[in-house]
Amino acid sequence: MNYAEYIEINPQKRFGKPIIKGTRISVYDVLSWFAEGLSIKEIISDFPELTAEQIKACLSYAADKEHKLRVVS
Repeated sequence: MNYAEYIEINPQKRFGKPIIKGTRISVYDVLSWFAEGLSIKEIISDFPELTAEQIKACLSYAADKEHKLRVVS
């Protein structure tokens, strides 16, 4: 998935944290909802402005960032 279609970093919004384009909902918010046990359907029910693709883009973004982490000794 090309998460760049859905995720942006704008210093003028949410202090430059990655957010879903066209919203002020951060990737961290979405990941936190998953950690609390919410499903994609439940998130969309609470935030109908979101789509399943946007939510999946947050997961893809997080996975990419995890993959790029390096351990420095």
